[in-house]
Amino acid sequence: MSEPKAPTPAPGDTYKGWLFKWTNYIKGYQRRWFVLSNGLLSYYRTQAEMGHTCRGTINLATANIAVEDSCNFVISNGGTQTYHLKASSEVERQRWITALELAKAKAFRMQAESDDSGDDSTSPGGGQGSGSRNSEVQSTLRTLGSKVEDLSTCNDLIAKHGSALQRSLSELEGVRLGGETSEKIRQVTERATLFRITSNAMINACRDFLALAQAHSKRWQKALQAEREQRVRLEETLEQLAKQHNHLERAFRGATVLPSSKSNPAIDSKGPVPVKGDVSDEDEENEFFDACEDVQEFITVPADPKYHRRSGSNVSGISSELGMDDGTTSLDEQSLGSNPESPQSREVVPVRKRRSRIPDKPNYSLNLWSIMKNCIGKELSKIPMPVNFNEPLSMLQRLSEDLEYYELLDRGAKCQSSLEQMCYVAAFTVSSYSTTVHRTGKPFNPLLGETFELDRGQESGYRSLCEQVSHHPPAAAHHAISERGWTLRQEIALASKFRGKYLSIMPLGSIHCIFEKSNNHYTWKKVTTTVHNIIVGKLWIDQSGEIDVVNHRTGDRCHLKFAPYSYFSRDVARKVTGVVTDKDGKAHYVLSGTWDEKMECSRVMQSSRGGENGTDGRQKTVYQTLKAKELWRKTPLPEGAENMYYFSTLALTLNEPEEGVAPTDSRRRPDQRLMEQGRWEEANAEKQRLEEKQRTVRREREREANHNGSPAEEVKEPADKAEEVEIASEPSETTYKSGHQDNYKPMWFERQVDPMTGEPTHIYRGGYWEAKEQGNWDSCPDIF
Repeated sequence: MSEPKAPTPAPGDTYKGWLFKWTNYIKGYQRRWFVLSNGLLSYYRTQAEMGHTCRGTINLATANIAVEDSCNFVISNGGTQTYHLKASSEVERQRWITALELAKAKAFRMQAESDDSGDDSTSPGGGQGSGSRNSEVQSTLRTLGSKVEDLSTCNDLIAKHGSALQRSLSELEGVRLGGETSEKIRQVTERATLFRITSNAMINACRDFLALAQAHSKRWQKALQAEREQRVRLEETLEQLAKQHNHLERAFRGATVLPSSKSNPAIDSKGPVPVKGDVSDEDEENEFFDACEDVQEFITVPADPKYHRRSGSNVSGISSELGMDDGTTSLDEQSLGSNPESPQSREVVPVRKRRSRIPDKPNYSLNLWSIMKNCIGKELSKIPMPVNFNEPLSMLQRLSEDLEYYELLDRGAKCQSSLEQMCYVAAFTVSSYSTTVHRTGKPFNPLLGETFELDRGQESGYRSLCEQVSHHPPAAAHHAISERGWTLRQEIALASKFRGKYLSIMPLGSIHCIFEKSNNHYTWKKVTTTVHNIIVGKLWIDQSGEIDVVNHRTGDRCHLKFAPYSYFSRDVARKVTGVVTDKDGKAHYVLSGTWDEKMECSRVMQSSRGGENGTDGRQKTVYQTLKAKELWRKTPLPEGAENMYYFSTLALTLNEPEEGVAPTDSRRRPDQRLMEQGRWEEANAEKQRLEEKQRTVRREREREANHNGSPAEEVKEPADKAEEVEIASEPSETTYKSGHQDNYKPMWFERQVDPMTGEPTHIYRGGYWEAKEQGNWDSCPDIF
């Protein structure tokens, strides 16, 4: 089938013809029928489709036309439409370029004339005029950019053809008169013609560019001034609308309750609380937090001032530190001042002075890509990583860092209300992430049977023990008990994947916190940690996901939402929000803050449904709250922390040598100690030795198990719980919950079915601290 020969384009004519359009990497370039008419370029699969099906159209008035090579060119409007086109020959491509430039110039002139007529009838402050001017400026900038590109192209062509013409003239001088004279003269004539055409094009492009710039310079100044004035007017209008919205909202809530001044319902009643009809200047101080009730999207506004003046039974449910700011003595202050048995009421004398510095981190160069390119898609725990990516702490020590802000649990143990206690537990869960914000180094993977003790009994009132209870999958058990009335235990396994640009770490397992006095039992899980810019750029860490802290005794619940970082979000970075509800779903406290700085708590006095929440159509909940009380604030890092792996004050002491610890303690690990001392090459060699030793021990253990026919460690199940254990549906959870594959029996923990959650977990069996007092470590394996 022969192609129709396209006529030479003329200004205003419709131009049609076949071009090859890039579709995708599978199909490549495909033949399409293009039609250029009235400043619009449309294309169809065949000529027969012209009457009914257009595959795409681009407006040339705002388009940019760029030539790639002899046959290829690109048309783009700077937004979502970009056509990569290819002509059958260079001549055909030049015909299309000429037609497109002519059509574009005509469309631009028509748009400019339309804008000029619009300027005469629309005031400078009008919305239509502003939008037209903005479109005009954008279109003009694109046109000028196109002209600059044309000038650059013409400049290159002039240089190319000028050089060719010079060479031809030089050759012509040395040619003898004869048969080849006519051929050389013809070549010189052709090159001279090309040079003349290109020079004329350059001159015309320069003339168009200068004319366009002069014509629009004054209009640009006028448009910019109008935009500034329009922005100021919009800001003023938005401020007025916000005030009117708050006024109407408060008036609406006040109109929905009885105006009787005699009614004085209790704060905890289910009915609405009366709100004063007059609106004071406090409206301007309202704070708003975007979120919905089901997914923690809500709005908080300050409660009516009369709540702050109430006394007696109306505030009996509001405790000390979280309640009113009416000058009353807090519950914690009373207990600390009057209870002689309180650990904080007597003078605390530290056993020893802890270190406050470690050797500075050496500055060793490393080819990251040469190591990472072979690791994509593999489990992180199975990748042999040099210590250059590590920090001189093990995962067991990082797990113990969760206790950095143990005071929150101490304060929670003294709370009379389970809802207030929930606030402290929730703040404690958030505080455990504050040490990770700058910690981009990977902790050492613990060896199987490795332990770490953190004995702060006389200093802080608690003792903590961690043990690596499994290596495939890697899992660590943790148990901490405080003489101030709380116990914390957890078993954490890390599912991690390297995705090329980022590293995702998904902790598996539950964390339990039990308060001795109230017998309240709380559980929660950790959120996902993501390390960005693994290959290129500066490493940074983000925490994202949701946490449900559940009190299994009372049914209270706190739903925390860790907002992922977004470049386009206007919210504060690392934001955390949450709502504390009772078993009936009634909100009592609102939590807000950031996981790297602080958490605050506000008592909810009244809640009501607001308007629809954007596109999803759900309603926001408006919480009237008392003034926020600070639950937790991060302790500043020690001086010079940037040279010490960004360790906190507690982290600096975790690897400090101590006498009397078990021979399996992380402090005795040689590769980790060498890295801390800055001897990284020796640390790498020692790390490889320990890993090979661990593999050898595992093979021997497997051979013994196969020879003796002894099964792996069994899970001890209560009779009434035996049928409640199920394997989770997620692949990573399945591997974690279905059992450990090391044929290894931990020293200090035993695997049981948790009676509260029904999950198999390792629970402390006891005996470690007694063995330490006796100095009897004969049963400990030799892992180092």
